[in-house]
Amino acid sequence: MKMIGLIGGMSWESSLEYYRIINEEVAAHFSRAGEGDLHSAEVVMVSLDFAPIERMQADGEWAAAADAIMRAGRQCVAAGADFLVLCTNTMHLVLPDIERRVGVPFLHIADAAASRVKAAHAQTVGLLGTRFTMEGDFYAGRLADHGLSVITPESSDREIVDRVIYEELVQGKLLEESRKEYRRIIASLVEAGAEGIIAGCTEIGLLVNQEDSAVPLFDTTRIHAEEAVRHALGSRA
Repeated sequence: MKMIGLIGGMSWESSLEYYRIINEEVAAHFSRAGEGDLHSAEVVMVSLDFAPIERMQADGEWAAAADAIMRAGRQCVAAGADFLVLCTNTMHLVLPDIERRVGVPFLHIADAAASRVKAAHAQTVGLLGTRFTMEGDFYAGRLADHGLSVITPESSDREIVDRVIYEELVQGKLLEESRKEYRRIIASLVEAGAEGIIAGCTEIGLLVNQEDSAVPLFDTTRIHAEEAVRHALGSRA
């Protein structure tokens, strides 16, 4: 089993989910294989302080954010990580700047999401996330490279999605009013032609799930974590 390197803290609310899902999936795998019920993943995590990262995002200081993540990645590698998982969607914006400087491969969250969408035979997806994720090309473009068409909410709804993430979800606040707003926005994307919804922020799955969508909802936190387990187990998966 390979050692997974997690770069977390953005936010710790979703990083906790990564750790839980990865260990549950590893335990389930070995239990199914008849190798006992005490297995867990080999994981090293470096968890960053999100407040400085958020300020860098807001101020457009992406090079500084890339340096912070690069240092965290190198710490993971020094601790024995065989590959890295960046436990956030938004900060994949800087991944091209850092992956060649770290020395081990990253599992790109959009690649993992695209594979799951294509397995569900969906072609057009609605994308929810921070404004950086919804409005930039780094994520939608990566999905397009896999042959997917991407639609995003209208401007006012993008503001709502982004505000809820930064003012509520990353602080562990799960409000019913916000859940209703997300349901409405999801429904509008389905009406616009979305055959699936990508929860392109690792906290969104804390607020809404499949019951809140009439089409498949792809929780990138779970998808990314499960892909990490498959990569760690290799031929055993």
